[in-house]
Amino acid sequence: MSKRRVFAKLTALRSVVRIGGCVIFLFGSPACSQGEPGSKTPAGPAPAEFQVGEAKFAANCSVCHGQAGVGTSQGPPLVHKIYEPNHHGDAAFQRAAANGVKAHHWEFGNMPRIETVTSEDIDQIVRYVRWLQRQAGIF
Repeated sequence: MSKRRVFAKLTALRSVVRIGGCVIFLFGSPACSQGEPGSKTPAGPAPAEFQVGEAKFAANCSVCHGQAGVGTSQGPPLVHKIYEPNHHGDAAFQRAAANGVKAHHWEFGNMPRIETVTSEDIDQIVRYVRWLQRQAGIF
């Protein structure tokens, strides 16, 4: 078998494993905050100016960071004091999505690069996350 065929098969297998992991996660993972105080979820729907960010967050971030950013067993809560603007500014979210992040506050493992989002998408997502944080009284 040629190296090209082996590489193609490994790439396909990696995709299947990632998809399978997402399915298992979506249907079998409890929320987890690793002993940190739980965060509040907003009382109602996001205002119109944050709904684009909410949709992009749901599509690209919530699998690991939870619905409304409350965290899961796969990723930390973004609605948490650690992610307030004075500690993790908006640019940190841009870098995290573009480059991935080595684990440094939590024990969830490293965050991979998110190839499905643009810089503009992240701007919308950050606006939504900051709204969630304000609703929770983080800043």
